[in-house]
Amino acid sequence: MQCSWKSMVLLALASIAIQYTAIRTFSAKPLSLLSSVGLAPTDGAVNCSLKDLTRLGRETAEGTDRGCSEILSHTPSLSLTSENNSKRTHILILATTRSGSSFVGQLFNQHPEVFYLFEPLYHVQLALLPRLSQSRNLAERRVMLGAARDLLRSLYNCHLKSLEGYIRPRPANHSTDKLFRRGASQSLCTRPVCEASLGPEEQSLVLTDEGECVRKCGPLNVLLAADACRAKRHAAIKTVRIPQISDLRALIEDPKLNLKVVQLVRDPRGILASRIETFRDTYRLWRLWRATGRRPHNLNLGQINTVCEDFLRSVSTGLSRPAWLRGRYMLLRYEDLARFPLQKTRELYSFLGLVLDHNVEDWIINNTRGTSDLSSRQKFTTVRDSAANAENWRVKLSFDMVAYTQTACQPLLNLLGYKTVFHPRELRNFSHSLVEDRTFLPFF
Repeated sequence: MQCSWKSMVLLALASIAIQYTAIRTFSAKPLSLLSSVGLAPTDGAVNCSLKDLTRLGRETAEGTDRGCSEILSHTPSLSLTSENNSKRTHILILATTRSGSSFVGQLFNQHPEVFYLFEPLYHVQLALLPRLSQSRNLAERRVMLGAARDLLRSLYNCHLKSLEGYIRPRPANHSTDKLFRRGASQSLCTRPVCEASLGPEEQSLVLTDEGECVRKCGPLNVLLAADACRAKRHAAIKTVRIPQISDLRALIEDPKLNLKVVQLVRDPRGILASRIETFRDTYRLWRLWRATGRRPHNLNLGQINTVCEDFLRSVSTGLSRPAWLRGRYMLLRYEDLARFPLQKTRELYSFLGLVLDHNVEDWIINNTRGTSDLSSRQKFTTVRDSAANAENWRVKLSFDMVAYTQTACQPLLNLLGYKTVFHPRELRNFSHSLVEDRTFLPFF
């Protein structure tokens, strides 16, 4: 079969036209295929090139035009994963109650590029196992830990709606006034999350206490909080509800999450003294022991034994430097931070690969020179004379209470460099510190 030269020309022109039309269509709507499977928004013009899209997963959208950046910022399965791998650092402060974790949390809360949450796992525990903190039942702890890990993963990916299933009463229209200690997070008390009337130059409230945030900002909109999370370069969460570092292995080994753990430890004698002062009902029998010099026969000694057992297992794992913790773990003694706050904060930020902002340094200076009187009146404050506070437990516990705690926690004391005392005079002699000079280097 033969074709005239005219037919050949017409066929060639038709082929060129079809290819041109296809290229124009794909270039004008590069996300049409993605939107068909629910990965990209379809309402409005999209200004992304095919080159930008093919580069996803290998690098961030940095360098693309503004329109493409906006599209990617609203595509969590694409943009957030890429950002995690290249920029975003997720930080977990792993601690126990009354170990100084609120203070450490503020070292990140004061940073303008960090989205900080204070104890979101409180809601998991309250919803699932209200008495878990005193439970040694392994099945109960597994239930709690499984839910806690799932929630942490969601929160680090800024899927804050996951919290709604645990908050009681359940948020209506994604709005709640029941988020635990919302006022401890600046990100939740500033624009656009806070709906308070602010002046044109104001970005946040000047708060005298945490409750003022709730009063002035009104109910928290979880969706706005998620937007605020995505707007920050890093995220930090504090928790006292994960017993051991090994409970976090699945999250730590996830390369998409880029999770780094700061394990905060404190002398268990100091933890006990602080809990006796703070949780007066729970530790009523300990106060009776201190007042009378007689240990009540029904005293729950597990309240301190559990702390030392969990600490010992967790710290032993961290200091053994398993491969899965390389570059992901740092041990921080509260006493070192209290005595050398700026130095230790710089070391902390260096480990995390973050730039220490001047707001953090200013906050440290203003919040480590308080008076002992202020600390005693406001038990949850972070304003205190930090150096004096590090060992003030030595005047708050009787020698018998100290001796018992030392016996129960001796392996932990040795591992962390806390000295034991053998006489009441030695306990009260503040010219000799009970904290050994030790350096715990981050595991790189």
